[in-house]
Amino acid sequence: MVDRDLTILWMNDAYLEVTGRERADILSRRMFDAFPSDPDSESYRQLRSSFDRVLESGETDEIAHIRYDIEQADGTMEERYWSATHTPFKDANGRVTHILQHTVDISELHVLRGMREQMRVFERAQQVETRNRDLSEETRKLRNLLENTPGFTAVLLGPDLRFAMANAAYRRLTGNRPLVGLPVKQALPEVIDQGFVTILEEVYRTAEPYFGRQEQMFLQTQPGAQPEQVYLEFVYQPIMDGERQVTGVFIQGHDVTEEVEATQRQTLLIHELNHRVKNTLAIVQGLAQQSFGLDESNRAGRDAFAARLGALSAAHNLLTSCNWESAEVRSLIAGSLDAALGNAAERCELEGPDLVLRPQQAVALAMIVHELATNALKYGALSVPDGRVAVQWAASIEDETVSIALDWTESGGPPVDPPQAKGFGSRLIQSGLGGRKGSVAVDYERSGLHCHIKGEI
Repeated sequence: MVDRDLTILWMNDAYLEVTGRERADILSRRMFDAFPSDPDSESYRQLRSSFDRVLESGETDEIAHIRYDIEQADGTMEERYWSATHTPFKDANGRVTHILQHTVDISELHVLRGMREQMRVFERAQQVETRNRDLSEETRKLRNLLENTPGFTAVLLGPDLRFAMANAAYRRLTGNRPLVGLPVKQALPEVIDQGFVTILEEVYRTAEPYFGRQEQMFLQTQPGAQPEQVYLEFVYQPIMDGERQVTGVFIQGHDVTEEVEATQRQTLLIHELNHRVKNTLAIVQGLAQQSFGLDESNRAGRDAFAARLGALSAAHNLLTSCNWESAEVRSLIAGSLDAALGNAAERCELEGPDLVLRPQQAVALAMIVHELATNALKYGALSVPDGRVAVQWAASIEDETVSIALDWTESGGPPVDPPQAKGFGSRLIQSGLGGRKGSVAVDYERSGLHCHIKGEI
C-alpha cells in the first residue's frame, strides 16, 4: 500500500518474497527509492504513468506486462517482468488517498514466451531452409534438364548480352569455347558481321522475339578451325522482370544443317530426274514421229500422242516444283487446261478448296483433265464459241478415309452422243485416280458431258 506521495505504508509477505526485500528495508520509503529505476527508462515511465492515472482518474489501472529490474544484494540488477494492478482507496470526498499495488512476477512466463518465440523463429528458419533446399533441388533439376536437352539453349543477361549459361548442345555448336561471363561479341566474334548481334540487340531493345527459320550461319564449330556453314532454327526470346522490363535474352533452337543439306540434295536429284524424264519423253516423241511417219493419215494419232506426252511432262514439272511430295489440285488442273486448250482455257471455271494430291494421283489427274479438255475442244462444249466448262472439286471423309470428288461439267456446246467405241482416252479417263474407293462416272447428257471422279487422297 502506498500513499499519494508513493510512500510505501504496508506490504504482505509474498511481496517481500518476490522482491527479495526485508520489511524494514522498504517500509516508509518512496516507491522509486526502494526500487530505483532510471527516470529516462521505459520501465520508470510505464510504472509512474500508471500511478499518475490512478491519482488523476480515481480509477483502477492495470499494467499487463512491464520489465522492471530488481537490484540484488550484491548491487547487480536482475532482469524481471511483472504484471501489476493499481487500485485506488478514497476518502469521504472521493479523493484518492492510497493505492493498493498488486503485482505478479511473470518473469518465468516471459522466458517461456521468449523460448516459444525462439522456437517459432527456429521453426520458420527450418521451413525457410527446407524451401531453400527444395528450391536448390528444383534449380539443379532444371539446370540439368537444360544442360542435357537435345536443342541448344543459352541465356544472355544485361544490355551487353553477357552469357549467363549455355548448355552442352550450345557449347558443342560453338566449338566448346569459354562462354559464361563473356559478352556475345567477345565470345562469338564471327557472328557480328553476319548481323546476329544486331538482331539480339533489337530483341533486347524492343522486347519483341525473333524467330529464325533455317537461318544460314557461319560458326567456328572446332577450336582453331575456320567457321563452318550451319543452318539453324531458333528463337531469341526476351526475358522480362516483374516490372516488364527486359533483363536479357533466352536463346533456344536446333541445328538443322543435316536436314537442309538433305533437302538440297533431294531437290538436286529431283531436278536431275525430271531432266532425264524430259529427255526420255523427247526420245519417245521422236520415236513416235518415226513410227507414225509423215503420212497425213497418221497425223491425228501423232498429234494426240504428242499432246499426251506434253500433259505428262507438265505434270512432272509441277511435281518437281513441289519436290515430288505433293501437288496442289488447282495448280495441277489449271496447268493441264492451259497446255491442252491455250486461250480456250479462259472459258473454264475452277472452283474448290485447297487440296493436295500424292504424286501418282497428280499424274493421273493431269492426264484425265488433258483427255477431257482435248475431247471438249474437238467435240464438246469448247468446240463452239459459247460453250463453257465448269470444274468443281471437294473433299469428304468416309470411314476415316479422306477422298476427293471432282466434277467436269460442260454446257453450251453441241448435243452429246455416247461414243460408239472406247479409245485410249476413254480408257484412261475410266482408270480414274486409283485407290480402293476410286470411281469414275461419265454421263453423255444432251446438254453437255458430265464426268464425276472420286478417289482417295
